[in-house]
Amino acid sequence: MRLNRRSLLRSMALAGASAALPAAALGQEGESIWDMFARNRVLRDADQGGNSVAAEALIATNEPILSFDTAYNLQLAISQYEPFVAAGGWEEVPQEAYGLLLGHSKQAVIQLKRRLISSGDMPMVENVNDLFDADTDRGVRTFQARHGLVLNGQVDEATWYAMNVPAQTRLNQLYLNAQRVQTMAANLSPRYVVVNIPAATIEAVNDGMVEQRHTAVVGRVERATPIMASKISQINFNPYWHVPKSLVRQDLTKYMMENPNYLTEQNIFIYDGAGNKVDPQSINWANITDTEVGYMYRQEPGAANSMGHCKINFYNPYDCYLHDTPTKALFGENARFHSSGCVRVDGVNQLVNWLLRDNGDWDQQKVDMTFESLQRLDVECQGRVPIHTTYITAWANRQGTVSFRDDVYKFDEQGKVTFEETAA
Repeated sequence: MRLNRRSLLRSMALAGASAALPAAALGQEGESIWDMFARNRVLRDADQGGNSVAAEALIATNEPILSFDTAYNLQLAISQYEPFVAAGGWEEVPQEAYGLLLGHSKQAVIQLKRRLISSGDMPMVENVNDLFDADTDRGVRTFQARHGLVLNGQVDEATWYAMNVPAQTRLNQLYLNAQRVQTMAANLSPRYVVVNIPAATIEAVNDGMVEQRHTAVVGRVERATPIMASKISQINFNPYWHVPKSLVRQDLTKYMMENPNYLTEQNIFIYDGAGNKVDPQSINWANITDTEVGYMYRQEPGAANSMGHCKINFYNPYDCYLHDTPTKALFGENARFHSSGCVRVDGVNQLVNWLLRDNGDWDQQKVDMTFESLQRLDVECQGRVPIHTTYITAWANRQGTVSFRDDVYKFDEQGKVTFEETAA
C-alpha cells in the first residue's frame, strides 16, 4: 500500500461501501463497453516494460530495511492501516481472476481492480470496467514489486495468494516488525550487511544508505538460515567445498544410490582421517557408517563447485556463510528458500569488492580477475564489517511504499518479536 492519505481515505470508503453498492456502480456486468478495437489498442499502447520500471522505483530506495528510519515509516504505515482495517479492509479476489493479464476482458477484472485500488496499487477511477488495461497492468506489477514477486503483470499463483492475505494479517505483520526493527536498529554500526531471510535479499549499508542490494537464496524451512550477528572476517576465492556431515548422510547417500558416479561427476573426493583418498565404490551407501560419514568430502574448485567463485566467512557455530553459486537460475524465482542454511548471493563479486574496500589493494577488476583465474586465495577482511541475519516480513520507506513477505519460518505466527542472536 502506498501511504498517501487522500488515496487511503478513498480506499477506506471503497472498502466499506463495496459490499453495499450494486455492481453497476463499481463496474460493468455482462458485455464490456470496450469493443475489440479498444482491446487491441490497449495491447498495442501499454508500456509493460515501463510499468515494471515504475514499480521497481517504488521499492528501490536507498533506505535500509533495518534502521530507525524504517521503524518510523512502519509507525506511519500502522497509523494508516488501522482505520482501513477497521473499515473492512479489502475484498477477496475470486479464483476466476487467476491467470488474468493485459488485454483480458472478464468479470473478475472488476474485483481485481477494486483490490488494487484498495491497497493503493492502482489509482481511484470513477468507473471500474472489466478490461485489464495498462493501468491494471501497472497496478499488478506494483503489487508484485511490494511483495517480492516476479514482475510479469499476470495474476499468477503467487500473486493471487498474496492478494488474498487479509488486511488484518498485514496489519499484524506491521505491528510485529515495527517492534523487531526498533529493537535491532539500536545495535547497528555505521557500516553493516543485512540478510533479510523472508525477503531473501542482502543489503550492504554505509552511513544510513544502502550502497548495494543483492538477491539471495536462503535456507528452506527444514534447514533454516539461523538468526545471527557476527563480523565478516575472510574471503575465500575459488574455495574447496567441504561437504557438511549432515549433508553426507542426508543427501550424498541418496545421490550415490541413484547414480554411483555422482561424486566423480561433481569433482568431489573423499579422504580418510590419515589424508588418504577413499574409493567411493568401497562405501556401502545404503548403510553408511559413522566413521565413513566422518571422512572429509571435498569438492575441488571449478565451474561445478557449490561455493562458486567465493565464500564469505564470519564466525558462527552453525557453519553458515555467504557464497557464490553455479545455479544462477534460482535467483529468478519468487520463493528463494532452497539452501541448507547458508546464503547464496547474486552479484557476489560486487559485494566482495565492497567488503574489501578497507584492504587498499583491491578493486572490482582485481576481484573479477581472481574469480576467473580459479586461483585458490584467502584474503583477510581488514574492515571486519558486521553482518546481521534477520527476519523482517514487513517494512516501509519514506516515499510511502509498504512491502510484505511471506512468514516462511512461521515466526510471525508465533508472535516472535525478539530473537536469540548468536553473536561473535
